[in-house]
Amino acid sequence: MSGALLAGLLAGYGIAIPVGAVGTYLVALTARTSLRTGLAAAMGVATADGVYALVAVLGGAAIAGVIAPFAGPLRLVSAAVLVVLAAYGALRAVRSHRAPATRPVTPLAPGRAYVSLLGITLVNPATVVYFTALVVGDRAGAAVPVLDQAVFVLAAFAASASWQAALAGGGALLGRVLTGARGRLVTALVSSAVITALAVRLVLS
Repeated sequence: MSGALLAGLLAGYGIAIPVGAVGTYLVALTARTSLRTGLAAAMGVATADGVYALVAVLGGAAIAGVIAPFAGPLRLVSAAVLVVLAAYGALRAVRSHRAPATRPVTPLAPGRAYVSLLGITLVNPATVVYFTALVVGDRAGAAVPVLDQAVFVLAAFAASASWQAALAGGGALLGRVLTGARGRLVTALVSSAVITALAVRLVLS
């Protein structure tokens, strides 16, 4: 069981630590809203990682064959969603900056943030391919106890959740530092530009 726990933790951190477009959006979202919203979004990302870890454990090598023909279209869908999020974030920031000070800005609800980040992470084919490669390589034709499989999935989820929560915390600190309207506008536009660039890179890779 300890081996499955360690493998799950390493797998979870391995997929979560590289900060790509989703991580950048998570930090920017928390900076513009609240820590509560950021944590909800972080749990959305971690849930997707946990789901794919479970699918990889249950499906094994069959998953790689199923996902391979659709990897290209899924990558395009993922990039398109990221571009839409980037454009929406920039538009929202500009409108908020131009709005009168007396006009309240409706924050993104935690539930909506959770669903949004869950969805965008689920359409990322790299996640399921990553976990499938780990699981298939680790099995090497040997049967794995159900308890070990459950420990692996839970450990992967916990690792991903802890890292995404740390990113959300960083976004909350950033939001407190950049309290001015201009600072929030600049960070939102920079974040949208970075997310768009990463989406383009995803398509070209």
